[in-house]
Amino acid sequence: MPERRGDAPTETDIARRVRAHGLARGRTPAQIAADIHEQCGPLFGTTRIKARRLALGVALSDIVAQVRALYELEGKPPPKLGETLLSAYESGHKRPGPAYLHYLCAVYRAEPDELGCQGPCICGRTHAHRPADGPAPVPRPREEPEPLVGNVVVPMPDDRQWITVDRRGADGPLSADVGEEDAVLRRTLLQLLAGAGVALDGEFLGAVDHLRRRMDDTLVSATVSPTMLDQWEETTLGYGRLYQATPSLRMLCDVLLDFSEVRRMCAQRQPVELQERLCRIAAQLAGLSGLIMINLGDHRLARSFFRTASTAADETGDRALRAWVTVREALVPMYYGDPREALHLARKAQDLAGRAPSVAAAMAPAVEARALGLLAMRGRSDAAPGARRALVRGRSVFDQLSKAHTSDLAFGFTERQMAFYEGDTFTNLGDHRAGDEVLSRALTLYAPTDWVDLTLVRLDRAICRLHAGDADAALDVAQDAITELPAEHRSDILVHRARQVGAAVAARHGEIERLRGFREALSAPATSAPARRTDPAEQV
Repeated sequence: MPERRGDAPTETDIARRVRAHGLARGRTPAQIAADIHEQCGPLFGTTRIKARRLALGVALSDIVAQVRALYELEGKPPPKLGETLLSAYESGHKRPGPAYLHYLCAVYRAEPDELGCQGPCICGRTHAHRPADGPAPVPRPREEPEPLVGNVVVPMPDDRQWITVDRRGADGPLSADVGEEDAVLRRTLLQLLAGAGVALDGEFLGAVDHLRRRMDDTLVSATVSPTMLDQWEETTLGYGRLYQATPSLRMLCDVLLDFSEVRRMCAQRQPVELQERLCRIAAQLAGLSGLIMINLGDHRLARSFFRTASTAADETGDRALRAWVTVREALVPMYYGDPREALHLARKAQDLAGRAPSVAAAMAPAVEARALGLLAMRGRSDAAPGARRALVRGRSVFDQLSKAHTSDLAFGFTERQMAFYEGDTFTNLGDHRAGDEVLSRALTLYAPTDWVDLTLVRLDRAICRLHAGDADAALDVAQDAITELPAEHRSDILVHRARQVGAAVAARHGEIERLRGFREALSAPATSAPARRTDPAEQV
């Protein structure tokens, strides 16, 4: 009698039988997983990560519960990992990000390659328990059973407060979810449009940080149409193109108002394929907000936004996006902190980017070179050769980038940025001739409206004048770079860098007379009308 279709063995049936035989023969979970993958892979497309779970005989919910338990034991907020996302990993539709991959390796006690993922774990440690060489011994009875994956007991304190879920209002109208921070941002934007002066006070910065925290709390999937996501992606890329041409505070208001809309869309469940796109938009907007906060001089909020961007990027499983967030975060300590931290983040970004040409793969070595240049300027003897090697690596990857990757100052890495980073590195290494030559070329590549980078290039050229021994010329170049800026573009990062030029002059030549006028010019209120911009070739 022919076998009925309904009697055909399923993937679970075969995996259960393979596991039973493996346990009877004393094989390890890793060996059983390999057997399941070998037998079920050709028939059902079983992935290695799914074979690992089937080898342990546990459900998706068990794995999710143990990952959550590890997060709780480490004092971290609960992850967004759920059965739907884990199922997407097992089906091969998505790949786990570096953070989730680390915890899955810890739960399965496996290396990334044993779960079908390339590269080492982000923690740099091994997770697998390697059996000794030779045949596996037959298991003997134990006084207590070996704990299985999923059998995690998390001790709860007696005074732990239970969370009360309010289910009222299910039939009532839903809130528009427009917070107070939206009102603060809109009011600030209206004041800017009206030409009124706006200060970065506690209310504004509090609203900005509260909005970021709300996005952290609601980075989950939402139901949204692909057409709407197309529009959000175009809007986000548009912000990248206008990033330096628009005053920082105005740009921040625009970006965060859209960021707030994306957060509201994240508050509802959505299909996995749409969740990834929405999280990508959230990561890009959060990263762009971090860049703007660098320009405005608030490095604490900048770091917070980059953490939010990392959380969103991890949800996409895109290592290139995660690397972009990391290399952009390296600019925070580059300008406001320790160059050693910038060096660490730049190298971490290179590890995340891998060998494939990408924006981060080209930018990270250039950032590494700048950080090493700063360390060389502070007396680290081995930094200079490393900086030059990093520039060569960065240029090599940059030459392989597509035009789409080299046309955007925010989400890409352009030729003018590469020239700026090269010139900055040469300047910090004390090679003022090479630095001035490369920076002069960079000036010709930037558009007149690329205010931030264009001014930073001019300030670097002031340092070149200082290295050449002309302190007065250095102060003149730095002062002109700042005073020629329109008032709305005189951001903190530029004034901060100009003051560093003054400090460098004082360190080399003492309190010369020209320094007093320079400091007074920096402290004077900026004029509201844009100054006439000279041709880059005419700028000293």
